[in-house]
Amino acid sequence: MTTRLKLVPTLFAGLISAAAIADTGNVGQVTETGKAGEPSVAAIAATLKHLYPKTTFTKISQTPMSGVYEVVMGKNVAYVEETGRYFLFGHLYDMKLQRDLTEDKAAAASALDFDSLPKQDAVVTVKGKGTRKIAVFSDPDCPYCKKLETETMLKLDDVTIYTFLFPIDSLHPDSRRKAVGVWCAKDQAKAWENLMLRGVVPVGDCENPIERNVSLAARLGINGTPTIVLDNGRTIPGAMPVAQLQSLLTSSPP
Repeated sequence: MTTRLKLVPTLFAGLISAAAIADTGNVGQVTETGKAGEPSVAAIAATLKHLYPKTTFTKISQTPMSGVYEVVMGKNVAYVEETGRYFLFGHLYDMKLQRDLTEDKAAAASALDFDSLPKQDAVVTVKGKGTRKIAVFSDPDCPYCKKLETETMLKLDDVTIYTFLFPIDSLHPDSRRKAVGVWCAKDQAKAWENLMLRGVVPVGDCENPIERNVSLAARLGINGTPTIVLDNGRTIPGAMPVAQLQSLLTSSPP
């Protein structure tokens, strides 16, 4: 199974000491002033800078919870109390509004630069006018990738899909051969469709970007398939229904 399991979120998942965080850098953006009787965000930033000089805190802001501050560290979002000793990792919910207060922040923190993706190394499929754009990291032998193709991608219209062939050798030892066959086909998009929808395995060998794609995924922190990248940079692990993806293509913020 190549896709990562999606866990049911809890209010806070895990309690760790911030001393376990390792990175390089310092404190970035701070927002808002302290509530009455509480340290200001600037004071919290100074505390964190003093305690963890090797950790990059790219953004610090208050939360609706008294005495709890939100900190962004690279792709990670966490919550800290005023001493800076204890960190909580997970999602913060407003139960009255039935709203996940962490989701958008986490999505923005993990957003990629879509325009910088090496699209010359992807199989390009254009549906309709191809106005909307997405990228997908996909393994030819991944069952969830096949589900994404048959139940979602097949039904999309007006979209350009950049498929980065990403065989995970440890799970599917034969998928690299199939990925190379797709890349070396005269019509790559058709070869990919035939493989994923009809089980027709292309045969061929030529210079290909497969190893570059594997390295690219590692640099981007993508370690499961399928992984969808929207044109706003938001990454989405796993397959999803076509209606949900349509909605995200139309309106989802990073």
